[in-house]
Amino acid sequence: MKRAFYCLLTIGFLILCSSCRKDFEFSRSTGELTFSKDTVYLDTIFTKIGSSTYNLKVYNNSNKDILIPTVKLALGETSNYRLNVDGSTGKTFENVELLAKDSLYIFIETTVDIENEAAISNQFLYTDAIEFDTGANQQKVELVTLVKDAIFIYPDRDNTTKIVETLSLNIDGETVNTDLQGRELLPSELHFTNSKPYVIYGFAAVPGNKTLTIDAGARVYFHSESGLIVTNGASLKINGALSNDQDILENEVIFEGDRQEPDFSEIPGQWGTIWLFDGSINNEINYTTIKNANVGILCDGNPNATNNKLTINNTQIYNSANFGIMGRNTSISGKNVVINNAGQSAFAGTIGGRYNFTHATLVNYWNHSFRQLPAILLNNFILDEDNNATLADLGEANFNNCIIYGNDNPEFSLEQIEDESVSFNFKFTNCLLRFQDDNNNYTEAIYDLTDTNHFENNIFNEDPNFKDTSLNQLIIGDDSAAINNGNPTFSLQSPTDILGVTRTNAPDIGAYQHITFPEED
Repeated sequence: MKRAFYCLLTIGFLILCSSCRKDFEFSRSTGELTFSKDTVYLDTIFTKIGSSTYNLKVYNNSNKDILIPTVKLALGETSNYRLNVDGSTGKTFENVELLAKDSLYIFIETTVDIENEAAISNQFLYTDAIEFDTGANQQKVELVTLVKDAIFIYPDRDNTTKIVETLSLNIDGETVNTDLQGRELLPSELHFTNSKPYVIYGFAAVPGNKTLTIDAGARVYFHSESGLIVTNGASLKINGALSNDQDILENEVIFEGDRQEPDFSEIPGQWGTIWLFDGSINNEINYTTIKNANVGILCDGNPNATNNKLTINNTQIYNSANFGIMGRNTSISGKNVVINNAGQSAFAGTIGGRYNFTHATLVNYWNHSFRQLPAILLNNFILDEDNNATLADLGEANFNNCIIYGNDNPEFSLEQIEDESVSFNFKFTNCLLRFQDDNNNYTEAIYDLTDTNHFENNIFNEDPNFKDTSLNQLIIGDDSAAINNGNPTFSLQSPTDILGVTRTNAPDIGAYQHITFPEED
């Protein structure tokens, strides 16, 4: 038995050896390689900031094992591109083997310092090529990258300890050292223009009693876990303007993450928030797009300030991982505001406060995961870790000529702890609302939709006829239930829609006047 086993083992070993190819005979490449693409576009990067990694696949479709004498960047060692060929990094490679009917990957990255290039504008195309072989057999794949110049705002790092500077903030009159990486803006940084984009690392804070002014057409990009803080006594003034062409946002101010690849253009949660601290004053946002944050705007405190803590007009907020706008015992006035696609609520007015929205489209068609909260959340309390409640007045929460809708039901929630010491005042007037309580889950008096003290001239559960909620296109079409159903009295406060279209004597509900959608091919 043992002899038979060794015999089988010997035969198996001989078969294995005979089936293994000990060496390959390679023929020189003859210029017949094929590629997954003839040009690799590395999308847009900021100066001095590295790109993502892109790939190129190289195919040998012949029946011969080939040897590529050289694979190199045309600009050689001076190139700002970096290659990884078959697991090795560099800019020039020799005798690259490629088996018959096989392929190999080349991975490509770049970092470009625009100051070292002969650029005559704030952005330029940086190009190079990967060359395969030389002479008559040479083949090329072009490399193209759009590089933008930018103004970078980032905290200092200690050269010895490598510890990054963190913010010290004035909170309730005391200086508090936080764990937030960042720093206060310098006096020279308190005016953002549209000459170059701004890239912010960490949290940039507007110092007390100072104002950050942002001009029409400015672009502000935030790195991961970064944001903007407006501190006690400070103000934010965003002066975006209406663009002449609604498809070209040259005059809007745009806040978004600093990843410029197309795959990141609509990904929620790429950066932190615009945080209006308790004590900040007279904050104004106009004609602005805020996208891909954790919380678009976090607004705290000062519910009874003479001027609203935040006045926000003609502004869009999309793809927030948590809330589009979260107000905490604060005061917000908004006209022609559009919010969609939030992981929790489009708008949350919590711990009381004062909120007034006119001709707003506050909807939530979030489809990235399950969400627990409706498009609109109002409450007058906060619970501590022991479930004890602190109450505050909801002085007013008025929604006039607004669309409040989404892909869940219902799309507004009223959370009240009743107590004689605090108020809970709200009213929806001439709104298009999604609220259908087929199972009688909302029996509290607060949800009496016939009570004209809280609900007046509203339309429930009829189609808003949005153009495309998945693309954040919230303009309404000819079949919308919102058409001509707004109250003209409120339209006097906002006579044009978010695109500058004049509202009629019978205005449409929401931030947009309706259009006829073009027919699809």
